[in-house]
Amino acid sequence: MPATALALLRCMRPKQWTKNGFLFAGLLFTSHVMEAPVVVRVVAGFALFCVLSGVVYILNDVADVEQDRLHPRKRLRPIASGELGVGVARGAALALAAASLGGSFALGWRFGAVAALYLALNLAYNVRLKHVVILDVFCIALGFVLRALAGLAAFLPLHPDLPVTPWFLSCTFFLALFLAICKRRHEAVILNDVGALHRKVLEEYSAEFLDQMVAVATTSTILTYALWTTLTRFESKHMVYTLPFVVFGIFRYLYLVYKREEGGEPEQLLLTDWPLLAGIVAWFAVVLILLV
Repeated sequence: MPATALALLRCMRPKQWTKNGFLFAGLLFTSHVMEAPVVVRVVAGFALFCVLSGVVYILNDVADVEQDRLHPRKRLRPIASGELGVGVARGAALALAAASLGGSFALGWRFGAVAALYLALNLAYNVRLKHVVILDVFCIALGFVLRALAGLAAFLPLHPDLPVTPWFLSCTFFLALFLAICKRRHEAVILNDVGALHRKVLEEYSAEFLDQMVAVATTSTILTYALWTTLTRFESKHMVYTLPFVVFGIFRYLYLVYKREEGGEPEQLLLTDWPLLAGIVAWFAVVLILLV
């Protein structure tokens, strides 16, 4: 039993729970970042999304078990390696999904609705949408947008007048799209001729096409962030001074993708590449200085 529980936890990919940090984005850019009740609700929402995202990873590994066995790294995952049975994984995923959705609605109907939509989107992605070119990376990006919205929904009951700007959502979407496209490019490059066996949609992508998509997503991310910091209430806070850190982070990430052929695991790059991590920490520090 302990071995099964450990295998299940590994299948939920705790290392990738850093993606749920997007729930804190809305809190960071409001005036409520120092309010304990608000922070507690967002932390609770973060924990619930960690379970929900873990459910998604379990179901994804169940659906992709045969393809994962062809991947040099993913074949070592618990389900693909046979360490965790498919039936046990499905049962655990259903139980965890029910518990996390129940907790989500207990946090508020808005948060519960976003959590349910997040789970539904990812189920649709696993069943069909991940095989549809372009729409596959859009689904990944929308998953991050829903995380950011969930963070806002977590404390809306305490501050019902909280504004949700289109620039905030646009910036989140394009940043997530940028990361998703870079990941697809990494897969297309390292898997080469067997890429379609691992992920069918890779048949529809080429390195040149993905490079064009990266260029569009890069430009859109920088542009929407610049507009967000200058055309909204942040104008008086001088948030535009954080723009160089964002541009540096994006360029550094592009360097890692194109020169070091990395990008397959964005959550790991953000924590292991020290120049990128230093840029993120510096950006975070300046944001706090300007807004708190």
